[in-house]
Amino acid sequence: MGLTGTIFVQELWQLIFLWGIVLGIATGVTPPLGASIATRWFVSRRGLAIGIMTNANAAGQVIFLPLLMAVIVAAGWRSALMIIAAVSVILIPAIWLWMRDNPADIGLAPFRSEKEIVSKRQGGYARGDFRPISIETVSEVFKTSTFWILSGCFFICGVTANGLIGTHLIPHAIERGIPQMTAAAAVGVMGGASFIGTTFSGWLVDRVDPRKVLAVVYALRGSSLFILPYVTEPIALFVFAVIYGLDWYASAPATTTIIAQSFGPERVGRIFGLVFVFHQLGGASAAIGGGWAHIQFGDYQYAFLIGGCMGLMAAGLALTLRTMGRPIPAIPVTSEFANA
Repeated sequence: MGLTGTIFVQELWQLIFLWGIVLGIATGVTPPLGASIATRWFVSRRGLAIGIMTNANAAGQVIFLPLLMAVIVAAGWRSALMIIAAVSVILIPAIWLWMRDNPADIGLAPFRSEKEIVSKRQGGYARGDFRPISIETVSEVFKTSTFWILSGCFFICGVTANGLIGTHLIPHAIERGIPQMTAAAAVGVMGGASFIGTTFSGWLVDRVDPRKVLAVVYALRGSSLFILPYVTEPIALFVFAVIYGLDWYASAPATTTIIAQSFGPERVGRIFGLVFVFHQLGGASAAIGGGWAHIQFGDYQYAFLIGGCMGLMAAGLALTLRTMGRPIPAIPVTSEFANA
């Protein structure tokens, strides 16, 4: 509705309402739903599953951004929005017919490794599992340091992703004399690199401490932003696109895994939604702040440098997260189960 209505806007307030509020609400709802569904379907390989699912964003950018920029240049932005609206309409029946919230809806159990299956039969936990923090109400979530550290990290994630890069990268590139189509192609390259980085991040989260993965992601992102103010040629923009793209969405698997281990898989949707609020606040702040910095200083240099410093701060914050819950060793196999 918001996307279709935007095609016909004639006044600024209509654009703010439809694009800013209606589409903003819809965009904010999607990531928590996806994280919740992936957590319900996967126990083993959860990080990898979330990484692959998150790559849908990257795939969309690789496919659509160069195409949409070409349409905008040739026929205007309304024509580009018509294409997006048409694709969205086509997807609705596919989602309705084939997507399920829970594996139990079609008689399946969540995907588990053989070790976890044996451990569950015994009423125990597989090695490396965690007992979640005991939480009864949402207000108790706000009393945990884990929630606030993750929210702070995700605020910076929004600043350095949607706010700075999503809003100001292409205008910055055009100001430096880089053609519009080249700038859009660079964003497509970022999406391709993100596919690799996010998948690897998800794979890594299943094997090492997700806090360390999260710290590396933010450190790489912050470091890449120090490059951007000095980009003046297409080749340099593509180098930035690869480095930044590797960590563009790579924070999602680690963040979701930390929430699941800290608060329990059944609470991922609600708590990820609360944390994601800070992501969107960060994005909004940087979108406005980046524009203000451009007006005051004539370019985006200071905005990107501040974003780089904030990315390094997020890396440090991720390392201060406490151990999630308490490890629970698997219960030894008894003769009863050994003979079963």
